[in-house]
Amino acid sequence: HMYLAFGLLAIGGLFGLFQALQRAGVDMYPSLPVVQSYYQGLTLHGVALALEFTFAFSNGFLALAMMRGFRRPMASTLLLWLAFGLGLGGALLAMGTIAANQASVLFTFYPPLQANPIFYCGLVLTVVSTWAVFANQILTVRQWRRESPGRRMPLMAFASLLTYVMWFIASLGVAVEVLVFVLPWSLGVLPGTDPELDRTLFWFTGHPIVYAWLLPAYVSWYTMIPRQVGGRVFSDSLARLVFLVFLLLSIPIGVHHQFEDAGISEEQKAIQAVLTFAFFTPSVVTAFSVMAGLENAGRARGGRGLLGWITRLPWGDPSVAAQLLSMLVFLLGGATGLINASYDVNLVVHNTAFIPGHFHLTVGTAVALSIIGISYWLIPYLTGNALWGRPLALAQAWTWAIGVLIFSRGQIAAGLADLPRRTAVATSAYVPLVPSWAFDNLLTAIGGVVMTISGVLFLLVMVATIGGAAGRAVVEIPIAAEEDLSESRTSIPVLDRVGPWVVATLLLIVVSYGPVFASLLPPNLTSPGFKVW
Repeated sequence: HMYLAFGLLAIGGLFGLFQALQRAGVDMYPSLPVVQSYYQGLTLHGVALALEFTFAFSNGFLALAMMRGFRRPMASTLLLWLAFGLGLGGALLAMGTIAANQASVLFTFYPPLQANPIFYCGLVLTVVSTWAVFANQILTVRQWRRESPGRRMPLMAFASLLTYVMWFIASLGVAVEVLVFVLPWSLGVLPGTDPELDRTLFWFTGHPIVYAWLLPAYVSWYTMIPRQVGGRVFSDSLARLVFLVFLLLSIPIGVHHQFEDAGISEEQKAIQAVLTFAFFTPSVVTAFSVMAGLENAGRARGGRGLLGWITRLPWGDPSVAAQLLSMLVFLLGGATGLINASYDVNLVVHNTAFIPGHFHLTVGTAVALSIIGISYWLIPYLTGNALWGRPLALAQAWTWAIGVLIFSRGQIAAGLADLPRRTAVATSAYVPLVPSWAFDNLLTAIGGVVMTISGVLFLLVMVATIGGAAGRAVVEIPIAAEEDLSESRTSIPVLDRVGPWVVATLLLIVVSYGPVFASLLPPNLTSPGFKVW
């Protein structure tokens, strides 16, 4: 799973570089042998990184985290291999179809843009690969409960399970969209499709998918980083509460991505806006509790004064530095996310470059740089080889953070000046009409180049480490001390049970999405398909 993730990161990162250069007027696509369209490259970039890379990593990493939490293997090795085979097959089908220019529909694949059916089949296989991991988790939990009756589920295993419970429920939206409407439409079985209904089903999944990407990083931040910095889990109960609130609130707020859609009532959009602001709570709790754990560690290492503890953290450890930097960048990502959540302000930034500026701070750094930081101990653990090139790995973490800040500064400022997103604006005739766009696009290109250099450094370190260039080493999975406790005096029973929270989540989904889908049904299957690029 890790090697698949690294391969997808390399492909997606390469086309990310081409996208960034295009913003500065350097169009590489006409000279490429296969991918010759900005939109074809943008689709490759988005699908490779946002869909395939993230799930390839999660499928492997969270299986490992559950095994370490329970101190037992997963129930089914066959299901693990099945998940890998489905993930690999899905990536090959989806990426191959895009490379053939039969699916240049961007990673959101909004109808009435229509892709080749093979592309949708690839996405189906990717989603089913996560279901295989989830099924394996359920079997493993059942085995553990039979052998450990009455014990409290360890936090690392609990967090890994909650991530996939949330994702499984969320994935049902895109499953219905693709299997019931879009795939039959692309095969010619249905005469048309309903773009508004399909978009709503997509965002039923599309918003919580962000947290399916993010929560594996949270598993590390809550249960592994404390050990790596010499601290402890600040609060086991707060950590459990955060993952449960992600389950409860991440799915019912997908309509806030559709504030500009005319087919959904203003009342429903208002409900979604309120729920979205409520959902900021777990982010605030995470900022408090993770930072408190870091502060305890820094002060134990001799940190003094208001902020002196920060410098005492082990910044010389590439794994720690990458994840600490991802946390700092995520603070900016969260702040810009609040802007997107506001109904009125969203109208200003929604279809502008502000949005990719925002999600490169979140998914592009909080997630990607955390995955990189985790890999700096994970690959030595899996291979038994010492990490090669520690100075290069450390430089990689800093260059990624610096690069994304430059990149996002360019995108956000350009978006506030009305630069559109999802369009090849650098070669458009209207670009000279706004002089500030030239500087903003230049920053985007510079930031993208710096991030690409960082990505190359990471892959170089990984290849050399896998090859054993630094010799052998014994590396353990970092796990905070509280993780080993099966019971706790501070245990809050309601935070240890998953079932009631699943029921509450389903009820809230019905309340939140019921009127929305009622207004969109029955589907109006009249839209034909279009291949624009």
